[in-house]
Order: sequence, then C-alpha cells, then structure tokens
Amino acid sequence: MPGRVFLTATPAELGQALGVPSDPIANERPRINIAPGQEVVALTAEGLTRMRWGMIPVGRVNARGRPVMETIINARSETLLGKSAFEGTGRAVLPVNGWYEWTGEKRRKTAWRISPKGGGLLLFAAITDVWKGPGGVEVHQLATITCAPSRDVAPVHHRMAVILDRQDVGLWLSGEEEVDHLFRPWPDGRLSVEKAEGVDWSAP
Repeated sequence: MPGRVFLTATPAELGQALGVPSDPIANERPRINIAPGQEVVALTAEGLTRMRWGMIPVGRVNARGRPVMETIINARSETLLGKSAFEGTGRAVLPVNGWYEWTGEKRRKTAWRISPKGGGLLLFAAITDVWKGPGGVEVHQLATITCAPSRDVAPVHHRMAVILDRQDVGLWLSGEEEVDHLFRPWPDGRLSVEKAEGVDWSAP
C-alpha cells in the first residue's frame, strides 16, 4: 500500500489528463517525496483541490462503538463499505505518477519506486472527510483505498492502492454504491518496479 507517493506532472498536464481546469492548483510544483500528513492534490466531483493525506477520525467509532484513535492513511477495500468508521465519507481521486514501498529489515531497507510502464498518471481511489478544529478550522482530508497486490507489486508488498481506469473516475466520484468491481488489483504487467535511488527521504 502506498507509504509515500510522488507527483511530477505539471498542473496543466493534470488538468488535461483529467479533463478539468487546473487553476485551483496552478502553483503546484513537482514533488518526488510526499508523505502521509502532508498536503496532496486531489480530484473531487467539484474539480482539483488540495487535501491532507491522512484522516483524523474525530467522532468516528468502530463497530463496537469505540472511538477510532489512529489516523487513517489507507482503508481496506474489502471492508470499506460495511465499516461504521467510514460512514458518511466522501470520495476523491489521488493522482500520482507513482509510489514507494520498502523491503528488508530496519536500517537495511531497500526502497522501491513503482510507476506505470511508459509513464503517465495513476489514479488512486480515495475517501474523504473534513476535520473540524478549534476556532472553526476545517481541514479537508483523504485516505487511499487498498486491495490485494498485482503480480508486479506482490514481491515488495502484500497490498496496493486501488487504481482506477480513467473511464471509471466519474462512477467513483458520483457516490454510487455499486463500485465493488472497481476494488481489484491493477492488471499484471502495467507497472514498473525498480530500486528508488537518489531520493532525499527527509525532504518533501
């Protein structure tokens, strides 16, 4: 599942690829190391916007009625639609040029860069929420949705993001409930997995 992502497409390229105006993110710059807790570019039914990656689940409870305490970065597709903790969430798409995973033991981990073969965007399905803080502060936030990995990803991780085909974006954003068929691994052979070298992990 995505631990960190990168987005190198320009605002104009994003707008063109997604068929929406890029004005709301006009000053966005290429980023090769985006971590949970940071701001990301997201596509909603209203267009491109910015959100925090990671949902602070204030007021959300699990099936036993207990408060959900941990920040939600990724949500499992297999239980997403039936979990009380996700009731009332919205939907978004997280466009990225790829993501990173790690293998190995602590202090000896190998970083892997995963991206579409031939370049281009990957469109991650995501859920959204609004965190309301003191003084009327509102933070729009999202969590990506995960599923079983494709054969490309399986050697480096047991989960991967749900990646949408361009023609399925409208269905996902529409709020229709019949979307279970979208929760499947990206077809084998479409992703490139290579060692990620030269990345400054301390910098956004």
